[in-house]
Amino acid sequence: MKYYYDPQNRRPYKERMRNRCIAAGVFIILCVFIASCIFGKKDAANAPESQAADQTAAEQPSAAPTSEMPIDSVQADSAARLQNALGGADRSEDIANTQASVVAAIAPENAPEPEIIDSVHIQAQKDVFLAEKIDNMLRRFKPMHSAVLVVEPKSNEILAWGETKDYKVQNEPDYITRNTFPAASLAKTITIAAAMESNRYSLNSPIPDRGAHHTLYKNQLRVPENYTGPTIELQDAYAKSANPPLAIIGMNVGAKRLRDAAHNLGYNMNFPGGIPGRSSYNPPDSGYGLAEASCGFTEATTLTPLLAAAQVRSILMKKPLEIPWSDNLPQFAPKSRIALDVGKFSENTYYGLREAMIRSITNGTAKKHISTRNMARKNYNALAIGGKTGSLDGHDPYGRYEWFMGFAQSKEDPSKAIVVVIVQVHDLQGYRSQPACQVAAMIINYWAHQNLNKGN
Repeated sequence: MKYYYDPQNRRPYKERMRNRCIAAGVFIILCVFIASCIFGKKDAANAPESQAADQTAAEQPSAAPTSEMPIDSVQADSAARLQNALGGADRSEDIANTQASVVAAIAPENAPEPEIIDSVHIQAQKDVFLAEKIDNMLRRFKPMHSAVLVVEPKSNEILAWGETKDYKVQNEPDYITRNTFPAASLAKTITIAAAMESNRYSLNSPIPDRGAHHTLYKNQLRVPENYTGPTIELQDAYAKSANPPLAIIGMNVGAKRLRDAAHNLGYNMNFPGGIPGRSSYNPPDSGYGLAEASCGFTEATTLTPLLAAAQVRSILMKKPLEIPWSDNLPQFAPKSRIALDVGKFSENTYYGLREAMIRSITNGTAKKHISTRNMARKNYNALAIGGKTGSLDGHDPYGRYEWFMGFAQSKEDPSKAIVVVIVQVHDLQGYRSQPACQVAAMIINYWAHQNLNKGN
């Protein structure tokens, strides 16, 4: 026999709703009755004690805390009342701990001291507003070690700077002249400069592209004759910071051309007054060491932030190298412009270096952060922005080094431009601040707001 649902045998709607209401009411009554039985017994057991406590309190003078009553007496009275309410002396220890926690939360013993910002070093800088912006960013992002340098290309004067050491903002610069920072992939600038000076390479020259870009294995450097594998253009190899292609270029042009290009960019030079320190670039004549130096895959190649700014300014202005100067940074920067005994690249090389740096922003490692996600669209579209990124582990100070060096130039008025150099050192095991490219984008965006939009 099959059973099936017959809607004709259902009870009327009103009757069904009435039965549901009766069931719900009975359930609520049962719940209330059970709760009264459980908690009523506890209240009855504590009633005599509570009445005695109330009677005693009524006979004694009022113990309400006043402004003249010590806090210890108020706490003691509160503890006694809380102890009686919770059932006697067996809970006195828990009450004392709870009370101590409440008091500690209200009035901590070691309250953090407010940070006192010394603005003397900000007021002494050329562009006070930009210096204040940099200072605020460093206090907000808290890099372990960092140096930020902004230079005006036409005059080559330092506009603003900022530094942190052990997570604390410094009142005097130190890192901008230090020569212990590994240049990392910023050394690739030497390689493509030497390649274009040799007249054997152009921006579009195809380079064998073997393996991952962030590695440098010997088998990636062994290019067979009649190679038919994947290739990458020179400008893209630089923009994407590809180690094997740049190493292959360096091995092809040779150590001598690399050293000559490095000399024009200020490496291995003793500057007047020792400002900045001597940056080192010493590739061997052949072998794997030459490949390492060509792509910056070594700690032996070092660079100071001040020299990095001078290199970018030289490329942007198509002029021989000059160290940025400032009249308010004694012992950390020259007080006036000083001509250096360095050569000059060809016009074609300067053009190629500038275009390769722009390619890093539009199609390379800096594309993600130097974009409209960190800059106003009108500022991003109004500027020609170029740069180079780099990262490598180092030991003085110890950590992960992260570089950005670059420029921003108005498309409408090329005389309006800035050079930005940022180096950050991150704890290998701990917190990392915002990427150097993102910090650079925010600085460029702020400068553009102040200098490109006047009168609009």
